[in-house]
Amino acid sequence: MPDEDPFHAHDRLFRAGLSNPAAAAAFLIDHLPKEVAERIDWSTLKLEPGSFVDPDLRLSESDLLFSAKADGRDIALYLLFEHQSTRDPRLPMRLLRYKVGILHRWEQISDNRPPYPQIVSIVLAQNGSVWNVDPSFSSLFSFTGPDDPMRRYLPDFLYELIQLAALPFDAIRGTPDGILILRILKAERSGELLSAPIWDDELLRMVLLDTFHLAVSYMCSRDSVDNDALFHKIKSIGSEPHRTSAMTLAQHLRQEGIQEGFKTGELKGREDGRMEERTHSRRQSVLEALDLRFGPIPDGLLDSLNAIADPEKLRALHRAAIVSDSLESFASSL
Repeated sequence: MPDEDPFHAHDRLFRAGLSNPAAAAAFLIDHLPKEVAERIDWSTLKLEPGSFVDPDLRLSESDLLFSAKADGRDIALYLLFEHQSTRDPRLPMRLLRYKVGILHRWEQISDNRPPYPQIVSIVLAQNGSVWNVDPSFSSLFSFTGPDDPMRRYLPDFLYELIQLAALPFDAIRGTPDGILILRILKAERSGELLSAPIWDDELLRMVLLDTFHLAVSYMCSRDSVDNDALFHKIKSIGSEPHRTSAMTLAQHLRQEGIQEGFKTGELKGREDGRMEERTHSRRQSVLEALDLRFGPIPDGLLDSLNAIADPEKLRALHRAAIVSDSLESFASSL
């Protein structure tokens, strides 16, 4: 398995868990407001093609668009997966752009005319701690009070925020595959990938082997997972097919020496080389983003960036380069 960017790994796991309409329905029925879930005909839920995420935000977001019927009317359920560790206060603005994109595409379909389908926006956040968030578009604006007459000129909407950090493991509902994957995404942030909820034999027996194979690959790729402890967990799996599949995969990754989660002494030099390559690549991404947005980079700022050798810090700076309003604002992130 080639070295995989962690954001891509999050995306693959998210899609494996929730792109199936049955899995998405089983999860959303339990986690949407009851009065909303009861109005949706979940048997009509269908995954629609395409993505609406801005290209420069693909590293921190993934999305799925579903269509369905509610009270006999067309609706859309737009599920945005936020797999960044810090909250972006401009999230409602992004959701507005994505909503407009969805409606624009709907307009392009032959003979489609208003009324437009209602869009239920749902944000699934893989945050490590609970965010205190106002899930309304109007929260981006300042008003003197609820009766401010200027409010009438504001398009507004609410979005549903489902925070994995706020859900106990046993409160995550859905299909077995969906539950396992969402538990893993939650556990990755809290450092609990080796905890009992992930290795629940009763749950694992019901998970498809392909899904479990992907889940083990994901866990193998996490630097926070101890190799020996992970092998011990795999060996203790009660389901023989799942245990055999996981052991075969883990042994293959170790033998090939291409999965960072299984480090051996003779591969240390090769891994150091890959680390240097990733550091250089991420630094170049930061520099290119800054040059594209703000033009030539001052020498002092360039020297500061060249001195950073932490790939995780450079990943965060790449995002800062994309969202900062100015070089001065970006420099405050250093």
